[in-house]
Amino acid sequence: MDKQVTIYCKNTKSYHNYPLGTSLIEIYQDLNIQLKYPVMAARVNYKVEDLNFLIFKPKDIDFIDLSTPSGMRVYVRSLSMVMAKAVSELFPKATLRIEHPISRGYYCKLDNLDQPVTPEIILLIKDRVNLIISQGKKFICEEKQTREVKELFKNQVHQQDKLALFETLGNPYFRFFRIDDFIDYYNGVLLPSTDYLELFDLIDYYDGLLMIVPSRDNPVELEEVIMLPKMYDIFKEYVGWNKILNLTNVADFNVACQNNQSFNLIKVSEALHEKKVASIADMVSQRAEKVRFVLVSGPTSSGKTTFSKRLSIQLIVSGLKPVVLSLDNYFVNREETPLDENGDWDFEHLHSLDLHLFNQHLKQLLNGEEIELPFFNFEDGKRYYKGEKLKLHKDSILIMEGIHALNPELIPDIPAETTFKIYVSALTTISIDNHNWIPTTDTRLLRRIIRDYRFRNYSARETIARWPSVRRGEEKWIFPYQENADVLFNSALLFELAVLKRHAEPILAEVPKYCDEYTETHRLIKFLNYFVPIHDREIPPTSLLREFVGGSSFRY
Repeated sequence: MDKQVTIYCKNTKSYHNYPLGTSLIEIYQDLNIQLKYPVMAARVNYKVEDLNFLIFKPKDIDFIDLSTPSGMRVYVRSLSMVMAKAVSELFPKATLRIEHPISRGYYCKLDNLDQPVTPEIILLIKDRVNLIISQGKKFICEEKQTREVKELFKNQVHQQDKLALFETLGNPYFRFFRIDDFIDYYNGVLLPSTDYLELFDLIDYYDGLLMIVPSRDNPVELEEVIMLPKMYDIFKEYVGWNKILNLTNVADFNVACQNNQSFNLIKVSEALHEKKVASIADMVSQRAEKVRFVLVSGPTSSGKTTFSKRLSIQLIVSGLKPVVLSLDNYFVNREETPLDENGDWDFEHLHSLDLHLFNQHLKQLLNGEEIELPFFNFEDGKRYYKGEKLKLHKDSILIMEGIHALNPELIPDIPAETTFKIYVSALTTISIDNHNWIPTTDTRLLRRIIRDYRFRNYSARETIARWPSVRRGEEKWIFPYQENADVLFNSALLFELAVLKRHAEPILAEVPKYCDEYTETHRLIKFLNYFVPIHDREIPPTSLLREFVGGSSFRY
């Protein structure tokens, strides 16, 4: 009789015995598990594994579908490999770069193509992707000594970016993927075969193309594309800066650090930030005759507070008198806060703010009147007044930061010409390699984990548990209004993930390996392994990064 292994299936909430070496897909089919959407992978002891994973020891298994963040990542990675294979077959000399998420899709470029990317070329690629999908080709996962893997990738002209990555990571073995004779590297698991990919589209997008994937909210439909010209311009500008510095991928960055260039990268990145803040201050100053209110918005951990403080300094240099005001002071009393779908306080709801009082105060300030500022106490959830007064003079500028600052419903009766709107977000523009991008949300999540741990007494597990709710709030209340901004500011720093690594790893190490939050923890730890760590001693005290890692000369 074959030796058996006992697994616990979280989907069925039951134990089952299987022969050693049974695959996850065999278990899934045998138990006849019915998920709402197509199965993508499984969490095995809280780590995401592909459906071909073989079971040899007792495990907890939780099959996941396309509606989960982990499942969507598996889908997008697999689609990316099929697209890379299609491009290599159609245009052998071209290099596909999947650069970053934007407009609810993934922006891609074709380098070394001897003609512009036209709708006809995009249609050719799309047809070839559809052909590969329809053939149900297997994604084969292989693992070999790094020396062998490098030899394999040397023969793939469009995959040279992988060689430097393998070199700088220094692992003795590497896992890679194969479809027929096409090989590629990805930083996570893939689907069993191409015919799992039921939905996708490729469309023309500026000077490249946009890969569109199933909707996160309703995976049976494609995401709705929303054009974001201002966001695209910011990405393009910073990707251009990276190219000037010869830093396109993580391997380039690691080599620079190993060659003792990290301090120069810090200085250049900080100088670029300062130049951008000064430029925005100049734009405000040029409209100073009419503009009285500067509104600063952005998602959590984007650095809005430090940006506002640095902008204030630059406005003083321009001869203005800025006053910083947080919208948090206008929270309604706790019992008046709207409730979310679970009956919990929804502090990210627009009507968690006292809009009537806020607009009344702005009108009074515009009329030259003096107001008494409210103060909100987060401990007891009540608003107080401490006798702090505010009056705007001729050269005064009121800077207000908060997640709703760009929402038109925030100040419907305030003349548009009196406002200047700024959107701040951390848009990571460096990639792991040409086919493995870095999600912009990962930078913000790591920032928040560190800040919550250091300054708010929250564990990494607690921050990760709340993150899905935070993201839902951003999708509802922040992202729809980002293009309303007069200017966008990218708060990401080229070197910061190498600095965050030192701070985040010991915090993440405290997350228990037996909880749901360990899935995301494990992914972040693996992600941080790509970076050579650098010390933060050269980071200036006014750096935006100091808001998260400590050592800032600003008071918060």
